[in-house]
Amino acid sequence: MCTTALRRRARRTLAGAGAATVLLIGALTGCQSGGSGTEGEQGAQAGPRWNTAPASIAAVGDSITRGFDACSVLADCPEVSWSTGNDPAVHSLATRLLGEAGVPARSWNYAVTGSRMADLAGQLTAAAEHKPDLVTVMVGSNDACRPSASSMTPVAEFRTAFEKALAGLRAASPSSQVYVSSVPDLQRLWEQGKDSPMVRQIWKLGICQSMLADPLSAASGATARREQVRARVVEYNEVLREVCKKDALCRYDGGAVFQYPFAADQLSRWDWFHPGKDGQARLAELAHRQVTAAEPPR
Repeated sequence: MCTTALRRRARRTLAGAGAATVLLIGALTGCQSGGSGTEGEQGAQAGPRWNTAPASIAAVGDSITRGFDACSVLADCPEVSWSTGNDPAVHSLATRLLGEAGVPARSWNYAVTGSRMADLAGQLTAAAEHKPDLVTVMVGSNDACRPSASSMTPVAEFRTAFEKALAGLRAASPSSQVYVSSVPDLQRLWEQGKDSPMVRQIWKLGICQSMLADPLSAASGATARREQVRARVVEYNEVLREVCKKDALCRYDGGAVFQYPFAADQLSRWDWFHPGKDGQARLAELAHRQVTAAEPPR
């Protein structure tokens, strides 16, 4: 379409009609670039696009995704996992996307209780063997839940480990989508249980001492420690957002889990810290909303 005659017509029009000038300049620009005015749209369409109806799911992460303390004390209960569980009371993400019949054959849970970000690469390697359409990631709580605030995972190490894990998945399963959950607000979980004498006794067993030690203390040191842990969780979530944003097939939840106002009746009745069945159901609901949305959260 870029002929000499077209250029001559453009010059004649430039002398007499301003509106036509704009249109012809646009046409000439498209010709000179070697493509049409819709080239940018075509380029965008050629890139990977988020599939809102994945047909297989693998889950990686920590005790939350394993359903720890949701069914019985100090035990995993993967059947109530928000991601891949089959308990009707939870109505997991896998159940919502695959249907009850599809969960056993097309979903896999590689999360491990106690895992930190440094463990994610190994879990993703195992998950990648299935070439899943979707991988759900929820990890980071144990990086902040340490014996003391000073022993929390440094942010730089957290970032490096996440980048390495995601790169490994991309190499092994390039087309797998990744849904990344934000780390829960650990300070809110402290607020839900701190006033119960029974809960305080349970927390003394060693649960998340960086946040839960001396739960009723209002001393400046205890307050500063809790604020430090919460600030670290905020930093972890920013890392998750930034690293995920660089991958066209990675979707961060926009802070949905961190911002969710978990109530006491949604937490485990054994530790008042991990999600119980109702809490797992709320996580599944949040994830389904994000995974099936046409656009990622802002």
